[in-house]
Amino acid sequence: MLELLLGELKRTWIQFIRYPAEVIGGIIIITSVFYGLFLSAQYMAGPSLGFGDRLDAVVVGYVLWSLVLYIVNDIAIGLQVETQTGTLEQVFLSPFGAPQVFFARALASLALRLTLILGILLILMGITGSRLQFPPTLLLPLVTLLLAAYGLAFVMGACALIFKRVQQVLGVFQFALLFLIAAPTEEWSGTARWLAYGLPMLPSTGLLRDLMARGAALDWGVWGVAIANGLIYFFLGISLFRWAEREAKRRGILGGY
Repeated sequence: MLELLLGELKRTWIQFIRYPAEVIGGIIIITSVFYGLFLSAQYMAGPSLGFGDRLDAVVVGYVLWSLVLYIVNDIAIGLQVETQTGTLEQVFLSPFGAPQVFFARALASLALRLTLILGILLILMGITGSRLQFPPTLLLPLVTLLLAAYGLAFVMGACALIFKRVQQVLGVFQFALLFLIAAPTEEWSGTARWLAYGLPMLPSTGLLRDLMARGAALDWGVWGVAIANGLIYFFLGISLFRWAEREAKRRGILGGY
């Protein structure tokens, strides 16, 4: 597995240095969209607009949404790229197994994605005046967020294997992800809050907003829920992807993907 991961790291780096314009363009687009929304809100509300500490929470939510979009689209789009280049069957014939190959690719690209997201976050903090905090404990809910996000990525990869074209589904799914990331579960109470914790990533995003935007201490009880949430969705995604792989082979559609 280490050999596979090192190979994918090398592959990711080669692609990055060969196509830097794509990465730079992504940073510009993501930053410009948020800044445009920010200026529009200021213009419509007038000089009386005051975001308060909600601006910090909005910045955190937008950056997390951008990160999750990168992750969730990664495997499904990777499958389609492999199809276009004619190397999809080789991936599924790999002795490592297709899920391990795509997971290693996801991990290899994660370092690059996190670096880009950190750059975007610093730019947004500069242009909006947001003041976020970065305690070491934020790594704990970040890990649980990534687990759930990769689980959803494998779910979308399974859909790509079975249904072949999922661009429209991915487009609609972006808005569902925006709801999941933006839902202020940390402000809810009672049954609604615990029901929301059953949805992917919600306990993790609430913890990250508390830590970064509000300077609160880590709630270890909620973090335990976030761990369970992340692991459940991760293994659910892996299981569904394995099922889709077997089903595609049984139907004979893998070769004609």
